[in-house]
Amino acid sequence: MRTDSLVKKNKKFENRYVNDLRRIGYAQTQVVSSRSSFVLIGIATTFLLAVGSIVFGYVVENDGQALILVAAAVIGGYMAMNIGANDVANNMGPAVGGKVLTITAAVVIAVVCEAAGALLAGGDVVKTVAKGIVSPGSGIDVNDFQLMMLSALLSAAVWINLATLMNAPVSTTHSIVGGVLGGGVAAAGFAIVNWPTMMKIAASWVISPVFGGIVAALLLFFIKLTILNVPDRLAGARRWVPILVGLMGAAFTAYMAMKGLKKIMKVEGIDIVIYSAAAFLVCWLGSRPYIARRIQTLGSRRKDVHKLFNLPLILGVGLLSFAHGANDVANAVGPLAAIVSTLGSDGDIASKVSIPYWVLVIGAFGIAIGLALFGPKLITTVGEKITRLNSPRAYCVALSSAITVLIATTLGLPVSSTHIAIGAIFGVGFLREFLDRAKRREKVAKAKYQQPRQLVRRRFVLSIAAAWVITVPASALLSATIYSVLAANF
Repeated sequence: MRTDSLVKKNKKFENRYVNDLRRIGYAQTQVVSSRSSFVLIGIATTFLLAVGSIVFGYVVENDGQALILVAAAVIGGYMAMNIGANDVANNMGPAVGGKVLTITAAVVIAVVCEAAGALLAGGDVVKTVAKGIVSPGSGIDVNDFQLMMLSALLSAAVWINLATLMNAPVSTTHSIVGGVLGGGVAAAGFAIVNWPTMMKIAASWVISPVFGGIVAALLLFFIKLTILNVPDRLAGARRWVPILVGLMGAAFTAYMAMKGLKKIMKVEGIDIVIYSAAAFLVCWLGSRPYIARRIQTLGSRRKDVHKLFNLPLILGVGLLSFAHGANDVANAVGPLAAIVSTLGSDGDIASKVSIPYWVLVIGAFGIAIGLALFGPKLITTVGEKITRLNSPRAYCVALSSAITVLIATTLGLPVSSTHIAIGAIFGVGFLREFLDRAKRREKVAKAKYQQPRQLVRRRFVLSIAAAWVITVPASALLSATIYSVLAANF
């Protein structure tokens, strides 16, 4: 009895000791995490202070407007950092989730490609009212227009920051559109809003993820049917992987011509078709000997065949990041460029403006810094927490993003690259569930019933969908509030 009592006391002591160690370890982890967070915030603050200091020395004709220029530049840099922290995860997340790239490698590739896209191919002529949401000539003066753009920029940046903290990938385009909408309504009433355009944007909430999910699921089903689920996987890979690489080459050639390189070169119509066909042939023929050599060193297991998709996937996400930097830098600094265009003006507000190069530099560096400092968190969420990915699945997500944008652009449908990428991940996950349940139904017929598995985390479906729906109204309400405060004091 005494021995049993001693044993119980020892176990109780051990459990208490273990629990104390866990509490101490958790506390230490929290301290380290908080310290690292302070360091990251300090670096980001230093960048914004540097932007403000440099722009403050920028010579403008009207010194009285220097304050709003500095404020717009700092907020533009803040917006760019939030785009880097949130939006880039959609491109790099699948590659990290598929164990093709480490977080560090993904961040390095994305930083280089995003900055290159913003500096080399960004800054095409941008509508000062963010994709035609409002009409600046509808009874609004220069001062109100500047405050409206400032409010839109700040509200969009704050909303994206909140979404990043909540691990929700949201559309930066929709955020800035909501900001311009709210600021415009507060400045000049509902008549200033282009409602048909707003209806198209609302439609994209459904169109984008559905298109992306369907295309990604079809691509993955094709790969399973022709390569992964056949008796001789290596023979299937030798035949079909080069064709899939050629398809990716053609899709990304058209994608870059229409989205990524539109400032550098203007390619339209039949020329895009010709270039895409040429890219298909070059990639198909060029990849055949590479795939043949790789197959000689691989086994026939699925994991071995998966490795054939690694290089095409890395090239694909790199191109997606380049195109993203070229296009979404305008979301970060477009309103800043609009404000710059009004400085020293005679009261006229141009319908379009060109982004000055120094403004592009702020956007490019802001995206890169935000990605490097805060991007890994959401990259991990997108790549690993929605559904389990591997190389072929991640490849389908990347290729789906390019193909869906091309189809939607050709049909004149508004889509969001963020919604497409996340929809593609869900599409891949739900296809896996469907095929898994089909297998289990076969086992039911053999009296070996197994409970169906959920291969997509449902809570992410609901939280991400909710974030998408409230992005425009939330950023609009925030922008209207900011504008009201600024207009009352300036």
